[in-house]
Amino acid sequence: MSTREVQGVAILGSTGSVGENTLDVVARHPDRFRVVALGAHRNVEKLAEQCQRFSVPYAAMADTAAAARLESQLRSLRAPTRVIAGADGLEEIARHPEVHSVMAAIVGAAGLPSTLAAARAGKRLLLANKESLVMAGPLLMRTVRESNAVLLPIDSEHNAVFQCLPHTARTGEAPPGVRKILLTASGGPFIDADRARLDRVTPAEACAHPNWVMGRKISVDSATLMNKGLEFIEACLLFGVSPHQVEVVIHRESIVHSLVEYVDGSVLAQLGAPDMRTPIAHALAWPDRVTSGVQSLDLIKVGSLRFEAPDLRRFPALALAQEAARAGGSRPASLNAANEVAVSAFLEGGLNFARIPSVIESVMATTSGGEIRDLQDVLAADAEARARATALMRV
Repeated sequence: MSTREVQGVAILGSTGSVGENTLDVVARHPDRFRVVALGAHRNVEKLAEQCQRFSVPYAAMADTAAAARLESQLRSLRAPTRVIAGADGLEEIARHPEVHSVMAAIVGAAGLPSTLAAARAGKRLLLANKESLVMAGPLLMRTVRESNAVLLPIDSEHNAVFQCLPHTARTGEAPPGVRKILLTASGGPFIDADRARLDRVTPAEACAHPNWVMGRKISVDSATLMNKGLEFIEACLLFGVSPHQVEVVIHRESIVHSLVEYVDGSVLAQLGAPDMRTPIAHALAWPDRVTSGVQSLDLIKVGSLRFEAPDLRRFPALALAQEAARAGGSRPASLNAANEVAVSAFLEGGLNFARIPSVIESVMATTSGGEIRDLQDVLAADAEARARATALMRV
């Protein structure tokens, strides 16, 4: 596609932080990008405002009751938007012929079907939904290859790695000359907390990330370091490397977003202010570069950059994810499902923060592993782990 052609963009999860940042970048370049479709779960007010502001032709809401309210509200606003109800609607807009690029930003397992639909349709898939890759990595990467889709990572760490690879690199394939990938982690709000402090953590405290503005679920994952564990699994799949080639390092400043070490001893790093608009703009315009609205990085003001090893005893969630990456098969899907159940219980006040990794560990010790051949295998592993995690909540 010529860089002068206007790209049709669909944003799945448009009412979340990644979705809003994507709209911010798109709005800066009306000559390059056009919002064709938006998708969300049930935030009617925000989606209605977005549809009106961008004159969006199509909108999908997974919650059918919310979709009916959206349709009524848009009608009263005289907005020219067709509303599609139900989870199938998200898949429909992901496949839409007017859509060139799909931002997959629906949080959790709920984002998997529409992400796969975009891949099957051969779209440029901007992957912000890490759970899709963790759950169904082999299936998703195979679908991308067979459909000649283009998968570009949106997580700041994986996007940083991609930027440090040779320009010929393609996700899912081992890049030549790479010895190691180093994923940076801020450490979250409790990096220096002792065990007694972790026992008293509230949902509001866990969601107060020191460097990034994110949704509640991913904020809790960052606080337990499970987010970095999920990214560890992702990195192996995205870049065709083995778990022993991926290392996690704590970098509190969140300035170096990740690094790539080559066999000749060179280490390339991508730096920038902690703002999701950078990876979003990179993926939307790739292989070109466009302005994102992100403030320039002032290294003099930053002063110094620190790196340290993660404490796996204090944050065992990361170790559990690394173990799942080594095991492969359906183990990452089970890990993700158990984590989603445990995090949801914590946010609703039904589980102590420090017990989140314990629930996941118990589930992983009792669920069966197996090969991921198709979507049914993924869903079976997911359902089994969710049932076991839910049962643990009742004990």
